[in-house]
Amino acid sequence: MKNFIRVKVCCISSVEEAMLAIKYGASALGLVSEMPSGPGVIDEESIVEIAAKVPPPIATFLLTSKQKAEEIIFQHSKTRTNTLQLVDHLPHNELKKLREQLPGVKLVQVIHVLDEQSINESLNVQEYVDAMLLDSGNPRLKIKELGGTGRTHNWEISSKIVREVSIPVFLAGGLNVENVREAIEVVKPFGLDICSGVRSNGNLDEMKLNLFFKEVNIYNNNI
Repeated sequence: MKNFIRVKVCCISSVEEAMLAIKYGASALGLVSEMPSGPGVIDEESIVEIAAKVPPPIATFLLTSKQKAEEIIFQHSKTRTNTLQLVDHLPHNELKKLREQLPGVKLVQVIHVLDEQSINESLNVQEYVDAMLLDSGNPRLKIKELGGTGRTHNWEISSKIVREVSIPVFLAGGLNVENVREAIEVVKPFGLDICSGVRSNGNLDEMKLNLFFKEVNIYNNNI
């Protein structure tokens, strides 16, 4: 059975970009806080401003690289997004703290798909979070890559993860108008996460956004 595919537009840098993404059908927006590397980082004041302007039911994801629950809770108390995207590994006890202290906030764990070990990582974390997002970073590097690489990864591994876990899975990493239909057919995710594939010179490109959503809508309209 086919799933209706939702789209999260990430690396949103302004209220104007947020409204443009929503206009074309974004179900969620990604707001990137301080990272060790990668594009799209904005200051927390901008995240506060954008999140406050986004109407329900659009989800606002705070992308955080912090690994301590207390630090993430403090960051959330300032930014007030309705979802936390955890781009690095958190021990299970830290995830439990987030669950207990932020009961109304959704938790999305990023799994950087490097090899078959990523399947075990997904199975081990699924009970502690609401969803996961499969990306193409590499947290094993000296300077961690935690997203925004513009690279695809092994979609066959991602497909196995989607089949084996019991929570929603977003697919990220190098998606664009040329490969999005294949990505959907191979992985069969709950949703897609797009950043560089709908940007030109770092800015959200309305033409690319329009074409990307047309491809997704063709698939959704044929369900």
